[in-house]
Amino acid sequence: MSDSLVIIPTYNEKENIENIIRAVFGLSKPFDILVIDDGSPDGTAAIVHRLAETEFSDRLFIEERTGKLGLGTAYIHGFKWALRRTYDYIFEMDADFSHNPDDLPRLYAACHDEGFDMSIGSRYCTGVNVVNWPIGRVLMSYFASKYVQLITGVAIKDTTAGFVCYRRKVLETINLDEIRFKGYAFQIEMKYTTCTLGFKIKEVSVIFVNRQLGVSKMNSSIFGEAFFGVMNLRWRKITGKIKPRQQ
Repeated sequence: MSDSLVIIPTYNEKENIENIIRAVFGLSKPFDILVIDDGSPDGTAAIVHRLAETEFSDRLFIEERTGKLGLGTAYIHGFKWALRRTYDYIFEMDADFSHNPDDLPRLYAACHDEGFDMSIGSRYCTGVNVVNWPIGRVLMSYFASKYVQLITGVAIKDTTAGFVCYRRKVLETINLDEIRFKGYAFQIEMKYTTCTLGFKIKEVSVIFVNRQLGVSKMNSSIFGEAFFGVMNLRWRKITGKIKPRQQ
């Protein structure tokens, strides 16, 4: 077993899932993978099961859920799964190659070698590093992070990033049952909570490439949750409701 687990949530990712699994397992640094599949009707889970049974039985795992329950709940499910085991570093990564698996060792090094508690694969810490996104979506994402910085006061430039490494102690400290948001606001909430609890965070510059295969899961309701959720997060901090989990 590796010291590192990459959690990949999936819904209808049959075009990407085998390639992303092989790309991660092809790295010189060993990583285990946990796929959280939300009942994909396209056979995504069957592909993962085949690979786990024939080639990667000790490194590839899958948890299947019924229906689309949301990105945030998928990651919370994966975090709890990881904490029941011995992983020291737990990663979030998309299945569609928008996050380059070659950057996983860089996120790992920021935590393992440099001593940070969370490392973020950041699109915006050295400008705007996004490829093949429509300009409207680039602007929406960029200014969403600026809005989060303004409201919350955090110094993180890419608060909505979904490419993240956590040290185990961060996820052990956060009360995962109190994480409220299910969509992309989940990414903001996890970073804000990590920062509020005093952990050290580093942004690692990465290039984000829009998916080539499959269909994006982004929609306007996801951005609405993020917009209004940020104000709620700020209020929860002011009222002292963001607290470490009771051991």
